[in-house]
Amino acid sequence: MAQSYDVIVIGSGPGGYIAAIRAAQLGMKVAVVEREHLAGICSNWGCIPTKALLRSADVLHTAQHGKDYGLTLEGSIKPDIKAIVARSRGIAHRMNNGVGFLFKKNKVDIIWGEAKITKPGEIVVVKTAKKPVEPVGPVPKNTLGEGTYTAKHIIVATGARPRALPGIEPDGKLIWTYFEAMKPEEMPKSLLVMGSGAIGIEFASFYRTMGVDVTVVEIMSQVMPVEDAEISALAKKQFERQGMKIHLEAKVARVEKGANSITATIEKKDGSTEKITADRMISAVGVQANIEGIGLEAAGVKTDRGFIVIDGYGKTNVPGIYAIGDVAGPPLLAHKAEHEAVICVEKIAGLPNVHPMDKLKIPGCTYCNPQVASVGLTEAKAKEQGRDIRVGRFPFVANGKAIALGEDQGLVKTVFDRKTGELLGAHMVGAEVTELIQGFVVAMNLETTEEELMHTIFPHPTISETMKESVLDAYGRALNA
Repeated sequence: MAQSYDVIVIGSGPGGYIAAIRAAQLGMKVAVVEREHLAGICSNWGCIPTKALLRSADVLHTAQHGKDYGLTLEGSIKPDIKAIVARSRGIAHRMNNGVGFLFKKNKVDIIWGEAKITKPGEIVVVKTAKKPVEPVGPVPKNTLGEGTYTAKHIIVATGARPRALPGIEPDGKLIWTYFEAMKPEEMPKSLLVMGSGAIGIEFASFYRTMGVDVTVVEIMSQVMPVEDAEISALAKKQFERQGMKIHLEAKVARVEKGANSITATIEKKDGSTEKITADRMISAVGVQANIEGIGLEAAGVKTDRGFIVIDGYGKTNVPGIYAIGDVAGPPLLAHKAEHEAVICVEKIAGLPNVHPMDKLKIPGCTYCNPQVASVGLTEAKAKEQGRDIRVGRFPFVANGKAIALGEDQGLVKTVFDRKTGELLGAHMVGAEVTELIQGFVVAMNLETTEEELMHTIFPHPTISETMKESVLDAYGRALNA
């Protein structure tokens, strides 16, 4: 007889494990099917371990510029890539164990294997071709395995994987995805990065700080194409000052592989071409959802452009089947997946006052050097919508804390509705802006007006004061610039 649950979640990434824990908190019997590692790509190969690498790069950069802070450091400061990678992988393992502990604490069962929906309310789990990375310590191990399981509610949270362009497929040796880029056996002397979204530009930033000759090729007219154009332009200037080479409105047309290098033919907007040779290449042209092989077609679940179609609560067109996170469409962000998971489960539980997610209020963060963060409409998007706007700007160079930190290259930009004072968007580039953006997210969620923001007291001295000054500037009242 098949083991029965109230909720079965397929996938244990940020969306999956949060959905499982919230369902357990609400008194449901819950199981999670995982084929490889708890906590998903984010904690094992994405968000967290990449930030560990970037932290090492930040420390290296600061140490190499010790003289700027009145410090004399004896000897040369060199990166030890094996130690840097080991630290990053250790942190990923710690995150994996942490999710296992949370499952044990909340009495969530783990089913190791690959799941396929055979019909609404039923899945079959088979042995995975992957080698499961089981957590260690006081956590559930090998709780369950192959077999048939039933649940009134099945939540698909299978995430996404790197997208490959035809003819330029990653091979794991010369052409990398983020998997290989995260654990190089040795540091290449030169690197070509195809794509300047968050993944591409973060790795470009890391490897450049490590001393690698980095070239970025982006098909769009700006780096980080989803960001405000002004913020993107300022970031590009900083990247280039650091020695990064950037080709915009260009594409990698083809790649020739050598014994230990690649030569890429770059096609530019004007039709001209250029050949670039590099030791390694990172393909960072986006990701695609993991929708294959999980029984969606047989169950009649609707997909569109490679993603599962859902309503505002994670429901698919098939009763009892839900989808959350990357598999359910953009923005492909861990924090979007987590919040989507809570909405989905609370709706299943019948809780009152459950509201669909407002995607305009989801912040985006890129942890390059300098950092970039944003929420809401860009200036261009606001104008496209016909909004009558006010725009405020405040540079880090006029902020005392930023100057004291030696981080005076940055900008905060705010976009307001001229008539109502509604904050439509906020865009930032500079030190620690990924920690600051949440202030504007809270303001937007509470429908805070410019008047309320101007009457909010920000602590001094902090970089956060640039946020208030940007608001003041939008209304011609900036005090420190």
